[in-house]
Amino acid sequence: MRYIKNNIPSVQNAAYSLIILVIVIFAMSILKDVVIPFIIAGLISFLLFPVCQFLENHKIPRPIAILISIFLTLSILTLIGYFSYTQIIQLESLLPQIEEKGIVWIADIERFLRHNFNFNQTQLIAESKKYLTEILKNSTTIIGQTLSTTSGFLINLSLLPLYIFLFLLYRDFLVTFVYLLMRKSSKHAISQTINKINGVVRNYIVGLLLVILIIGILNTSSLYLLGIENALFFGFFASFLVLIPYIGIAIGSALPIIVALITKDSYWYAVGVGASFGVIQFLEGNFITPYIVGNKVSINSLAAIISLLLFANLWGISGLVLALPLTAIIKVVFDSTDSLKAWGFLLGDADHEEVKKNFQR
Repeated sequence: MRYIKNNIPSVQNAAYSLIILVIVIFAMSILKDVVIPFIIAGLISFLLFPVCQFLENHKIPRPIAILISIFLTLSILTLIGYFSYTQIIQLESLLPQIEEKGIVWIADIERFLRHNFNFNQTQLIAESKKYLTEILKNSTTIIGQTLSTTSGFLINLSLLPLYIFLFLLYRDFLVTFVYLLMRKSSKHAISQTINKINGVVRNYIVGLLLVILIIGILNTSSLYLLGIENALFFGFFASFLVLIPYIGIAIGSALPIIVALITKDSYWYAVGVGASFGVIQFLEGNFITPYIVGNKVSINSLAAIISLLLFANLWGISGLVLALPLTAIIKVVFDSTDSLKAWGFLLGDADHEEVKKNFQR
C-alpha cells in the first residue's frame, strides 16, 4: 500500500505529460497549414545563419545581411524553377506519341479482356462509361476539397521569406527567451544544446543537398546511356524526391519509365530504367545517404521508420520530408535532458560496443 502511495505523484506526472502531448499533437494537426511553414522557415534559418553571420562580421547591418541571404536563396530557387519549367514545356512534344501509344494500349487491353473474359465491345463501352462517370463525380469533390485545404497552406508558404527574415532578425531575442524559459538549467548547457541543434540541422540539410547532387548525376547518367529524352530533368527530379526517405527514388522512376514506354519501341528500355533506378536506390539507401547524412543524424533505422510513419499520418507528404530533421532535433533535446536521456539513447544509432558494455553491467 505504501508503495502505491509513493508512486501516485509519478503516475500523475506521467498522466499530465501524456495529456499535454496529446493536446500538442492535436493542435499541430489542426494548425498544420501554419505550423509546417514555420518549421520550414526555422530549418532554412539555421542554414542561412552562417551566411548572415559572415556578412555581419564584414560590417553589413543585420537586416541588410538577412535580405542578401534570402535574395541569394530565392535566386537559386528561381533558376531551378525556370530550368524545370523549360524542361516541362519540352515534354509537350510527347503528347502526340502519348495519344498514339494510348490508342494502341487501349486496343491491347480491349483484346485481352475480350479473349480472356468474354467481354464484347458493347459491354466494354458501357462499363467504361459507368466508371468514367463515377470518376468524374468523385473528382469534382476531391478537387474542391484539395483546393480548399491547400489554399491556406500555400498562402502561409508564400510568407516563408518573411518568417525567415524575422527568425534571423530576432535570433538573439529568441535565444534569450529560451534562457528565461529554462532558467533552472545552466546557460552553458543551454548554449551547448542550441549549438548542437544548429549543427545537426545545418549538417543534415547540407548533406542532403550533396546526396541530391550525387543521385541526380547517377540518375541522369543512367537515363542518358539508355537514350531517354530529357534525361537531366528526370534524373534530378527523381533525386529531389530523396527528400522522401526510402521510397523517393522509386516514385521518381515512374515518369522516365512511362516516357521509355512511350518513346521506345522495346519494353526493355523501361525495364532498364527501372533496374538502373533500383540499383541507385539501393546505393543511396545503403551507402550514399548513411555515409554522407548518417553521421550527421545519428538515428537508428527503427526510430527513423516510426518517425516517418507518425509524421506522415500527422502532416502527409510534408511530414515525410520533415520527419528526420525533427526527430534529430528531438534526440538532441532528449540527450541534453537528464530525465529523457534514455529516450535519446533509444532514438540514437548507438555503438554496438557501448550497448554490450551496458548490457554486461
